[in-house]
Amino acid sequence: MCRKITGKQPNSKMCLVCGMKNPFGLHTAFYELDNKEILAVFRPRAEHQSYPARLHGGIISTILDEAIGRAIMMHSDNEVWGVTVDLQVRFKKPVPLAEKLWVIGRITKGSSRFFEGTGELLAADGTVAAEGHGRYFKTPLEKIADFDVEAQEWRAVESPDASEEVDL
Repeated sequence: MCRKITGKQPNSKMCLVCGMKNPFGLHTAFYELDNKEILAVFRPRAEHQSYPARLHGGIISTILDEAIGRAIMMHSDNEVWGVTVDLQVRFKKPVPLAEKLWVIGRITKGSSRFFEGTGELLAADGTVAAEGHGRYFKTPLEKIADFDVEAQEWRAVESPDASEEVDL
């Protein structure tokens, strides 16, 4: 199914998932889609492995958590962030390294204090390699951490994966 990219979410300097200057990070780009889902695009490297040539399950859980959690930013004008309360991951098939991977995240349920969401990690061939379901507490960023936008270099960074549409 073809989806239109409507925006690019910011990256930071040192986040394990989106940090552009973290030498061990995933350097993930996050895009907002026209159906209010988040698309994460990344290419895992050797330092992200568990078994030889396989992506570590903890990294799979991390990227699913981030994609689902970031979906709230499309619904709250970046004023509300999600703090993970519970995350369940189902691993369906091994995920190879060095291939471009996609993760889709979405909000499925919300209240004034919490939201729930689901996500899938898609292998290079488009098959679902892992699924996640999470529950998150809604909170403003200033209650989570002392976050200096400039010091953390929190901004949308152009990505070589950028395009106007994506076929999922």
